Amino acid sequence: MKRGTSLGLLVGGLMIASQSLAAPMIVVEARGAGLRPGMRLDSAATIDLKDGERVTLIGADGQAVTLRGTYAGVLSKSGGATQNPRLALAALISTRNDRASKVGSIRSGANAAQLPDPWLIDISRGGARYIREGQRPIWWRPDASGETKFAVYPIDRSWRADFVWQKGQAQMAAPDLAKLDGVKTFLIQVPGQDNAISLNVIPADVVDPLILSSWMLEKACVQQADAYFRQIQSEIDGQGAAPRPASSRSTAEIATPAPMVDAGKAPQ
Repeated sequence: MKRGTSLGLLVGGLMIASQSLAAPMIVVEARGAGLRPGMRLDSAATIDLKDGERVTLIGADGQAVTLRGTYAGVLSKSGGATQNPRLALAALISTRNDRASKVGSIRSGANAAQLPDPWLIDISRGGARYIREGQRPIWWRPDASGETKFAVYPIDRSWRADFVWQKGQAQMAAPDLAKLDGVKTFLIQVPGQDNAISLNVIPADVVDPLILSSWMLEKACVQQADAYFRQIQSEIDGQGAAPRPASSRSTAEIATPAPMVDAGKAPQ
């Protein structure tokens, strides 16, 4: 068997080593080393992290690896290759349960209502959420039995936008974030409470359900990850189609009603 060759190319502290058993890994979070979220790296590459530098990567099997400086060695000894889907899913669910236990079921959304789609943003509870790069958030509510008003603010409450859920309506496309001054954390006022929701972005070219669900778990977005787990399980059991790639979702499918905006405070 011909062995893979090594390339002596050093980029941002990363030594690329091409080997026959290597598999791609995706950077989820990075501090230093010239790395950024969404980058794809060879699992057999060696990396040199200085003190204070850190990187978290996810392999094709959905398992996350975090390396902290000082560190010099390969990114992943296991290679990060895809394994038996059932085993990969079981390992992710174990990680999910551990993460929910550490941050608490309320904060993580472990006991929240089931999302019908992983990319919906449940506004009935606060916390971190993930959206697809280049797509508008889709607000969602678990109880669509009645007409309900809700308001959206930035953290500094410098403006507000008012909306109305119509009876039977469970989903609503949010305004284009570019028109909201690039705000990524919102206060959503629903009857009886204000929920702080922070939006994190996953690159559009990351579409594998195992990787996406693992990425969501890194921010303890258990409610969204659980929706992916159900889709993956359904596919494994042959009970449904493969999870729909997030890049194929279109907010045009969900009408955006004109909000009642406080014209004196809303962004133009």
